[in-house]
Amino acid sequence: MQKRKLGSSGLEVSAIGLGCMGMSFGFPPFPEKKDMIILLHQAYERGVTFFDTAEAYGPYENEELLGEALAPIRDKIIIATKFGFKFENGKITGVNSHPENIRKVAEESLKRLKTDVIDLFYQHRVDPGVPIEDVAGTVKDLIKEGKVKYFGMSEAGANTIRKAHAVQPVAALQSEYSLWTRKPEEEIIPMLEELGIGFVPFSPLGKGFLTGKMSADTKFASNDFRSLLPRFTPDALKANQTLIDLLGKIATNKNGTPAQIALAWLLAQKPWIVPIPGTTKLHRLEENIGAANVELTSEELKDIQSALEEIKVFGNRYPDALEKTTGL
Repeated sequence: MQKRKLGSSGLEVSAIGLGCMGMSFGFPPFPEKKDMIILLHQAYERGVTFFDTAEAYGPYENEELLGEALAPIRDKIIIATKFGFKFENGKITGVNSHPENIRKVAEESLKRLKTDVIDLFYQHRVDPGVPIEDVAGTVKDLIKEGKVKYFGMSEAGANTIRKAHAVQPVAALQSEYSLWTRKPEEEIIPMLEELGIGFVPFSPLGKGFLTGKMSADTKFASNDFRSLLPRFTPDALKANQTLIDLLGKIATNKNGTPAQIALAWLLAQKPWIVPIPGTTKLHRLEENIGAANVELTSEELKDIQSALEEIKVFGNRYPDALEKTTGL
């Protein structure tokens, strides 16, 4: 697979990474650990070198999974993990980016990941109770100490990113971006380009919707994260099928799939964008990786843009309370 550099940081990764959250968090039922270890190895064998996790996924189980699975190839891959939440009884109860907690998370993540350095350490969500300069300064110290290589942020607003970047260069921003979540185009992407920061879109397939495998009849378990989201109500799923119809037409012309077109569209936006679709299935992994070989012409990109201008996405991304935790 081709490689990409995340902005001007020098951090080089596979053009498509692997979001590992769903292997143990968010989208049950979860597969057997042994099967996910095999899948992680299969991802590497197919060219994936960029693996995304967080202490919050489980919590802790996802990091432990990656630590065990990736230990034999640790020097050949990039692992990104995250800090910034607080937990009670295994549940997220708020945010915590106080310097002492950042240091604590770093030490614990290093142990779970079975490594001596975290390649990319993201602040998972901005903590309004801690100046971002203190957060960036703490990660800067961890970088000086050799425990972290690069600093990242997630779902942060432009002003917050600028303030952090002035203290410790931000290598990458991870936020939701896809054909049906395009808010980053307004302010975030121009700012990232200006500052030389890479962009790592999570949910590049719209939490599964852009694969074209959902309909108004799709049901989600009560413990499936999507059951809480306005865009996954039956009415929204039905209304948003227009977008799937568009992807389906282009996919037929390109001899690809809707998911591959959605990922190829992201890759075509900027050379420093690296999506991290998640999956627990080998055939989906291979489908996603195949998107790196789908090249959309400038004419096709114009056609997509024109069609998108006519399509109104139905339903908010998150419930109001959850949306307020983001800086977008």
